Amino acid sequence: MAIGRVTRACAAALLIAAPALAQFGHPLKGTWSGDWGPTKENRTHVVLELNWDGKAITGNINPGPRAVPIKKAELSADTWGVHIEGDGKDASGAAVHYVIDGKL
Repeated sequence: MAIGRVTRACAAALLIAAPALAQFGHPLKGTWSGDWGPTKENRTHVVLELNWDGKAITGNINPGPRAVPIKKAELSADTWGVHIEGDGKDASGAAVHYVIDGKL
């Protein structure tokens, strides 16, 4: 009876730990979704499409016909802070410099 409990406990621990071992690639690679804005009520949806080419983080802010290419992206491994910049245009065609700072 006690051996059965120990076996089940070990199996459960391995199943819980398995997803932690499954991560591969760069931690920012993929599509990220969120929102930003000056207040909790006034928010704008944003999508980040991020890639890792082995040397640099690349991608787009709001991929699609009006995508903003990422010019600069950094991940601080010690704090998990993220800094992303890109240059695009607003609805009237005026230049806009985007700066995104966050934390994983």
